[in-house]
Amino acid sequence: MKTIKFIIALVLSLVSIVAATAQQAPMYTHYMNNTLVVNPAYAGSRDALTVTAINRIQWVGFDGSPVTQSITIHSPLTNEHIGLGLSVLNDKIGPTNTTAVAVDYAYRFNLTENSKMSFGLSVGMNVFQANLNTLQLDVQNDQVFLTDINNRIMPNIGFGAYYSTERFYAGFSVPNLLENSYSEIAQTSSSTLIGKEQRHYFFIAGSMIMLSDNLEFKPTTYIKVTSAAPVEADLTASFVIQKRFLIGAMVRTGDALGALVGFDVTDQFHIGYSFDWSYGLQTFRYNQGTHEIVLRYDFLLPNRKQIHSPRNF
Repeated sequence: MKTIKFIIALVLSLVSIVAATAQQAPMYTHYMNNTLVVNPAYAGSRDALTVTAINRIQWVGFDGSPVTQSITIHSPLTNEHIGLGLSVLNDKIGPTNTTAVAVDYAYRFNLTENSKMSFGLSVGMNVFQANLNTLQLDVQNDQVFLTDINNRIMPNIGFGAYYSTERFYAGFSVPNLLENSYSEIAQTSSSTLIGKEQRHYFFIAGSMIMLSDNLEFKPTTYIKVTSAAPVEADLTASFVIQKRFLIGAMVRTGDALGALVGFDVTDQFHIGYSFDWSYGLQTFRYNQGTHEIVLRYDFLLPNRKQIHSPRNF
């Protein structure tokens, strides 16, 4: 009961955060398979050397639409309290491209015999590019678009907390604490800020509920909060059949509906696919939906013959 009260209080706190610019972080329908990208405390939690790759092509047929790739690698060390990870992200939207690399560290410990808590830190950098001179402008000679931004390197740090049991997890994270500036326009005696990174706050949670020996229900959520943008929540309801097949549906508030499927090819290899259909801001009129593919492989560690805990998350 104390855990439930804590989670409710955390969600209400997130919803109350206010801000000043739109969301910049990439979105994922398979967020439940891509936790390390947003929460460094997840590192090492799968009791294996886990490699996950995601490719997302958003708003197919819409010129300049977002295309995102990410790959994460993480594992516990010989010291079971420590997990290490590496996250690499490439996100392209229109004339802009962001590449992010982060090293993740997590310290894990048992709260009870059946539950664990971990705290994580990430250190990395973002490389930002913008080919602004490729844009067709209504207002010519606009100073904002006169100069391209080439390989602007911006350091960043993040932190997260992650609580888990065999059939439940919840986490809170701020993966980019620093709000670096993208570009400025030089004035006579000063400069004017044109754009900057925006701090995002993330809350994740999920559960695995057994309905029968061959059917389990897996509800998950992914809540994103940032300045001057509506709170965005992904709500997903999935069913796992015979501990191998997954089928589910997703709704993203104010943005999209989607469906996802997954299959455990082996106990170590998972493949998944999702399709999103946008309904927000009338974007559905101008695109043919969003496709996303996820691949995940768990390499057994040399000192362990098998993965001891169920890998529900």
